[in-house]
Amino acid sequence: MTQTPETYCDQLLDFTLPARHARGRVVRLDRVVDHILSAHDYPAPIAHLLGEALVLTALMGGLLKDEAAQMTMQAQTEAGAIRLLVCDYRQGELRGYVDFDPARLAELGANPTLFSLFGRGYLAITFEPGTGQRYQGIVPLEGASLAQACEGYFIQSEQLPTLLRVAMRSDGKGAVVGGLLVQHLPDGEEGKPRLLFRADNPEWEHVIALAGTISHDELTDRSLSQEAILWRLFHEEDEIRVLPGAELTRGCRCSVEHYHKVIGRFPPDEQDEMRNDAGKIVVDCAFCSRAIELEI
Repeated sequence: MTQTPETYCDQLLDFTLPARHARGRVVRLDRVVDHILSAHDYPAPIAHLLGEALVLTALMGGLLKDEAAQMTMQAQTEAGAIRLLVCDYRQGELRGYVDFDPARLAELGANPTLFSLFGRGYLAITFEPGTGQRYQGIVPLEGASLAQACEGYFIQSEQLPTLLRVAMRSDGKGAVVGGLLVQHLPDGEEGKPRLLFRADNPEWEHVIALAGTISHDELTDRSLSQEAILWRLFHEEDEIRVLPGAELTRGCRCSVEHYHKVIGRFPPDEQDEMRNDAGKIVVDCAFCSRAIELEI
């Protein structure tokens, strides 16, 4: 029998607990998160927030079945130190960016809360299937962390009980961020009509009691496989089905060809207004901090 290699970093690992009517996934980002953060000289609080957002995007984006589908998470406010946080997932590719006010951030100290960073903001989660209708849910940006805000999204927008745990640390090897997502499917198998969820459902209470024991160190330990994490959490269950998910990479859509198509949609007079003194149109990609010069 062929032994399947264990997964450690930059790949989703899906699982189901059939007897408990639960599903989930675990992931740890290593090179991917370092690559994305290196595009900008983010202060520590912003780098930590973006790392958390990226792992949440990977966990939620992994719910998509269609290869051409995309999931986008956006957090925004008009009054906080952060103007915009946006991350998206498509075909295993992750990208993310934070626009913030350095002066206002400096006033918040070393460990600002989510509320102090955003004020009264909102969280928008958008699922765009390759075919079919685009779906977006918008909820208040509430809770002590982005993970808690995303749990609120699943309860309010999808009526789907969800536990999310995220941890991040930096060491001599760079940044590493790990995450766990667990969801309750009251009727068990996917594709069946979902039953009304009861908050005191004993199956779900049991699952979150186990999943909630995951530690910061386990999520960020590069030497601990993701399969080992699931074994530690659920080894007493009758059955746990594990399936390797998408391999994750840092992805960006900035290219000369892409921006030629975008700029080409503008009329010639508006294109002329975009030109610099040398007659070139230069497009800055916020995600990868790259300037692309176009000859149009």
